[in-house]
Amino acid sequence: MRLRSDFWVAAYIRRCASEDAVAVLRRRGAAEAGAIFVKLDLLDGRARLYGPAPQSALDETGERRFERLHKSDDTTPADAEARMGREISFDPDLWLIEVEDRAGRTFLDLI
Repeated sequence: MRLRSDFWVAAYIRRCASEDAVAVLRRRGAAEAGAIFVKLDLLDGRARLYGPAPQSALDETGERRFERLHKSDDTTPADAEARMGREISFDPDLWLIEVEDRAGRTFLDLI
């Protein structure tokens, strides 16, 4: 059974804080099953955007996994915002968390 989105988000923000990374909830989505997106700002003009991994990438535990949503290693904050605008117009129930970390740490399970 998968953890509710609101619980997962709260725990993730606490995890970031415990590692001295700033994490802010920018958009609250559906409490039980809203898709979660994470924008990582490297504070130097670069950003990274992560979203839910495809269902085929999930393991039997059902843990949330994420994938980078752009081809290059980094993108610009403006491009990440534009992509999130498109995602929100498609799914208004999504969650958006923004993390600021110069070291580029995500604290996510990535595929």
